[in-house]
This record gives sequence, structure tokens and C-alpha cells, in this order.
Amino acid sequence: MKFLLVGLGNIGPEYALTRHNAGFMVLDRLAAQNDFSFSMTRLAYTAKWQHKGKQLFFVKPTTYMNLSGKAVSYYMKQENIPIENILIITDDKDLPFGKLRLKPKGSPGGHNGLKNIDDILGTQEYARLRVGIGNNFSKGRQVDFVLGQFPEDELIQLPDYLDRAGGAALSFCTMGIQMAMNNYNQ
Repeated sequence: MKFLLVGLGNIGPEYALTRHNAGFMVLDRLAAQNDFSFSMTRLAYTAKWQHKGKQLFFVKPTTYMNLSGKAVSYYMKQENIPIENILIITDDKDLPFGKLRLKPKGSPGGHNGLKNIDDILGTQEYARLRVGIGNNFSKGRQVDFVLGQFPEDELIQLPDYLDRAGGAALSFCTMGIQMAMNNYNQ
């Protein structure tokens, strides 16, 4: 059985540790802990890894956040992966830092990366793992906040948080969405 796990983010060193790159960070953490690496391919950095009898295909789109749907659609077709085996991992400013929310479907909730995926796939019927980044910004400063770096106190907690998010993603593939939701949604 094959799964497509897509971490959303923006490419380039200036975005590497920003809140908006939480999806990339989750996949990078999984790669570092499980000895697989990403290669530059069409529209994305990609990696493959076998886990508990499942073939996992990881994608970090190079299209920038707002055009993520192009890479999702391409690899979904290229790897012949059904929509029920796709998990999009993204930041969420409406969840506090440290909270995870795994859902089988849903609206983009103002997230431009998810909006683009919805538009290109023509559906909202795909699983998503939302990684809370908080919303500690003043009116009109949302862009600066999501494209800003994590503060020191959150950076200290970030490895454990990314581990939990990675665990949720792997549970989606091995145990199914319901069991993963029961174990990881708080």
C-alpha cells in the first residue's frame, strides 16, 4: 500500500526555520531519524521510505506555499496514490503552538497552500495534519508572524513537537485516520 505525505512550506534558506515551514520540518525530522534523504525532482524535493509494510512517498513542494497543489496533483498521479492515502502536513495559526489536529477532510481555513490544493484537486476530501504555530501577532502582522522564526522558548520544544507530528503522520499510514486521530488530537 502506498501513501503520499506532503509537507507544505517555502523553499530557500530564508524560510528554513519559519513557522510557515512546519510541514517541511516534520518531514525533515522523519528523514533525519529514519535515515532517508530528499532529492530534487520535478516540482518538489521527494523521498521514498518503507515503513511497516507500507511504501511512503514524501513530497516537499518547490512551488512555494501558494502553488502547492501542482506538486500534490503531479505526484498523486505519478505514483498512482488514491486521495484517501494522501496526508497534507501544514502549519495552522488557529491552533496554539504544541497542538496537533489530524482531520480526514476540511476547509482551508484561510491557508493559501490548502486553498490551492483544493482548487487543483477539486475537493477538500483529503486528510490533513495541522501543526499549531499560535497566533501571537497584532492586527495586520499575520504575514510577518507566519514567515517569522520560532522564538527561543518554542525552539527548545520544537524537536519533541516535530516528533509527535511525525508520529501522527506515520500512524495515519499504519493505523488509519480514526486511530491516529484518537491518539494524536488533543
